[in-house]
Amino acid sequence: MQQFLEILTKPDNIPIVFLLFSVVFFSWFAWKRGKQNDIQGYPTEATLDDKVQVWPYLVRVEFLATIAVMAILVIWSITLDAPLEEPANRALTPNPSKAPWYFLGLQELLVYFDPWIAGVVLPSLIIVGLMAIPYIDINEKGNGYYTFKERKFAILVFSFGFLILWCFLIFLGTFMRGPGWNFFLPGEKWDPHYVGVLTNVDLSEMWPLNIPTRLPDGSLNPIAFIFGATCVFGFYSLGPLYWLKNRNADFMKKLGLVRYAVVSFLFLTMAGLVVKILLRLIPTFLGLNPVKYVWVTPWFNV
Repeated sequence: MQQFLEILTKPDNIPIVFLLFSVVFFSWFAWKRGKQNDIQGYPTEATLDDKVQVWPYLVRVEFLATIAVMAILVIWSITLDAPLEEPANRALTPNPSKAPWYFLGLQELLVYFDPWIAGVVLPSLIIVGLMAIPYIDINEKGNGYYTFKERKFAILVFSFGFLILWCFLIFLGTFMRGPGWNFFLPGEKWDPHYVGVLTNVDLSEMWPLNIPTRLPDGSLNPIAFIFGATCVFGFYSLGPLYWLKNRNADFMKKLGLVRYAVVSFLFLTMAGLVVKILLRLIPTFLGLNPVKYVWVTPWFNV
């Protein structure tokens, strides 16, 4: 535990700890204000008369805030010694070799997915999904004030995606990935000589199926290929099945087929990301072989 506390208090990691605590605090604050507005039945923000003139009131506050931030940064840079490392040396690779903190969530995804999926497809889907929000959001309520009742689905999905699938992965990559990118629980010593032996298997190779992905000649097993494709397409078929069951509901008619297709695809992709991570982590903690791929094809692996 002492080593874990030393990692938390490293000058390089203190800003990350501060940012993570800020995320937790402001998330709690938003949920608290939303609950308050839902209980009283009207937004508190609508009763606030906070309109002021830009000059001199707003400019004065911004100027004082700028001076305060500059003073904090100057004191911070003097008291916390976080020097740059030596120039890059191809013959001496840091262990572990970590990306900047804002990319550690992405680097953590590389453990569970192919590089092109974790580094290209998933970030692209995140950007496209954020860009699509104004076009697929049909709820006119809950704009401009804190609420949960009016936007349960949107808030839960965003909170899970941001707090768990991004902030938690950053925390995991920063404080729980040690030498060799091995996983160390808080309190475990980061042993630079530790070699974690993992025998990854594809989903079809797990018990009780025991279907080998490759045939003895090295070619792809068609049975394993069909099984993996069935799992992937069966998972994504949950979206159309839900549409067929609820297509006459009012919210479905208002949402429309195109918007629903986009929402269901993005939601199922996010859920599939969680499923894939759990298929890798849970067997590891149970002493079993973790799942490497669900579907292996000649062109890509999922």
